[in-house]
Amino acid sequence: MGRLYGVGVILLVMLGTVPATLSGQVTGEDEPPHAASPGFELHQNYPNPFNPSTRIPFTLHPELFEADRPVLVSARIYNVLQQLVAIPTALNHPEGNGVPVDNLEYTTPGQKEAYWDGLDQNGRPVASGIYYLQFIVNGERAVRKMIVAK
Repeated sequence: MGRLYGVGVILLVMLGTVPATLSGQVTGEDEPPHAASPGFELHQNYPNPFNPSTRIPFTLHPELFEADRPVLVSARIYNVLQQLVAIPTALNHPEGNGVPVDNLEYTTPGQKEAYWDGLDQNGRPVASGIYYLQFIVNGERAVRKMIVAK
């Protein structure tokens, strides 16, 4: 039974299937260089593939701030088994570098960036493979495929 399970995982990776619970617009290498949703754009992480770390650029558009309220941004990295692997950290955020992007408030529009060091939540390096970045801005989601190559 374990062998059959392993074959399923390999097929998921080979087919590039996105786990069902990671809802949102999915983009890959054959897609445009960014995922656009109302009010924000999630750009391709760079480098991609990467080892050991990557940067995740995104743009928050002015219309998100018209209600004069802060914008809440979350970023989560999942493996192909839909397990939470890590939460990227913010770069150049008013609260400082290294703040987890987990319902993190942004008060101004513009180009922003997050960072993932390639470590899981327990501080261990992740294995080579496909990972999915789920990016949420005020409840709107986008998903981007990322590749760790060692």
